[in-house]
Amino acid sequence: MKKRLITIQKSIIILHKISNELSGLNKKEVDRIISFALKEDIGSGDITTNSIIAKDKKSTAYFLAKEDGVVAGLTMAKSVFTKLDKKIIWKSFVEEGDKVSAGTKIAILKGSYRAMLTGERTALNILQRVSGIATLTSQFVERVRGTKAKILDTRKTVPGLRLLDKYGVKIGGGKNHRSGLYDMVLIKDNHIKVAGSITSAVEQVRKHVKRKIIIEVETSNLEEVREALDSKVDIIMLDNMNNDMMKEAVKIINGRAKVEASGNIKLNNIRGVAETGVDFISIGVLTHSVKALDINMKFENRKEK
Repeated sequence: MKKRLITIQKSIIILHKISNELSGLNKKEVDRIISFALKEDIGSGDITTNSIIAKDKKSTAYFLAKEDGVVAGLTMAKSVFTKLDKKIIWKSFVEEGDKVSAGTKIAILKGSYRAMLTGERTALNILQRVSGIATLTSQFVERVRGTKAKILDTRKTVPGLRLLDKYGVKIGGGKNHRSGLYDMVLIKDNHIKVAGSITSAVEQVRKHVKRKIIIEVETSNLEEVREALDSKVDIIMLDNMNNDMMKEAVKIINGRAKVEASGNIKLNNIRGVAETGVDFISIGVLTHSVKALDINMKFENRKEK
């Protein structure tokens, strides 16, 4: 039993390591995403701005929160403009992860009017989306406060933007689940159908995956929970179970594996799910249909020399 507990602890440390790597962000990857986004928008050039705005014209603008929320993605937004003009000056009035109210000035920007206009939409797209994810995540985190449950994201992210989406979750107080199909085993119902059983699926994984890696199994009833437990997996997912069944599952597992709840989790029912005693609650809505935080960019009326 002692050996088994040590194995579980090591697995959870790995999960936290994955989470921390995502939250720290890969600067090279973020740079690639921003460069691609600018290329997508600008193409051969901003023909409207370049036709109307003189090259040497300067201006001042600021970012304003139009609603309450959690700000995330400030450095990314800044990078959009500095890629267009290295001389642009950016000053933030809030810190990453700060909660702001409607009307709050988030940051001020000074420099090339052309660069500001050209980068405006890309910067806002990133800042609004990442802040929206952070805001929604913080709301879920608040609902489970006082329980041991941790909020997890999923792979239901915008293709190519997973790094930014998961970063938003982390800033909002959640934790990152696996970053992709390569860093953690998650045996789902379709895998089990092909393998024939949970036991067979786990055995096949262990034959093919030689390195130490977390193994999680999706279950839909208590019989499958017992089978997953007998297979000595690290995490058992309780998929679309009602609260009474989840409570019973937590009793059966009794600390011998970590427990994750998943499926149809909303703000109005998450507290009951957390109170069943699960360790994690994964929520797809954090990233797959999030509402962007309403932020706009306002230019000052005064003329700049």
